[in-house]
Amino acid sequence: MSDVPKTHPRYLSLTLRDTIVAGVEQGITSVHGLIAHGRGEAFDYLIGETTQPFATEAIHAAAAMLYLAEHPVISVNGNVAALAPDGLIELGRILNAPLEVNIFHTETGREQRIREYLLRHGAPDVLMPTTEAQLSYIDSNRKFVHPNGIFKADVVFVPLEDGDRCEALRQMGKAVVTVDLNPMSRTAKQASITIVDNVVRALPLLCEGIRDFSDPSAQDTLKRYSNAAVLKEALRHISRSGNGD
Repeated sequence: MSDVPKTHPRYLSLTLRDTIVAGVEQGITSVHGLIAHGRGEAFDYLIGETTQPFATEAIHAAAAMLYLAEHPVISVNGNVAALAPDGLIELGRILNAPLEVNIFHTETGREQRIREYLLRHGAPDVLMPTTEAQLSYIDSNRKFVHPNGIFKADVVFVPLEDGDRCEALRQMGKAVVTVDLNPMSRTAKQASITIVDNVVRALPLLCEGIRDFSDPSAQDTLKRYSNAAVLKEALRHISRSGNGD
């Protein structure tokens, strides 16, 4: 960790940056993930580095969708494994849903290191990509999935997603819940529900929200939700921030 003092106004953000660097050093986060994190950090700054009402609305809808899912699966890449392993494991426990490693950049052994890292944090099991099941509409390494995981899922929780796979999952008829700080990304636009927030803030709120649901209230929440409206409000907020408001 760096020597940034806790009194620094952006202490938490800089601490997360150190966490990603540590992930690279441990071999679970790709060096390319540093660039992706930096992009997200810029958008987090624009939304005030806090969970905004539009994110709260999306988290509520995401909790409903995951609560109602028949076979939810939690997809894990190197960045989210480094940033929020405990939150991912808790979400899996609440949903009785498997965690599955799925990454774009496949440096030698990184998939296995991510799995071992999650197991050390207490995950009961972590599914790995196989050649037995492949997603359609995508050519990258992320097409390789576990037959009893993402391939079988009706709802996939994919924080810090790659847009091409999000689009492929939707084309295959799966619902996608994502966490993406950039409301203009392809992922944000393609997902069923987009939480425009930092994953380390969103995950605890999502877990809490799922615990509070019953079937009728969850159905009503999803009927009222509009992802396009949430993204529009996120963009409006960012625009106001850019104008100094």
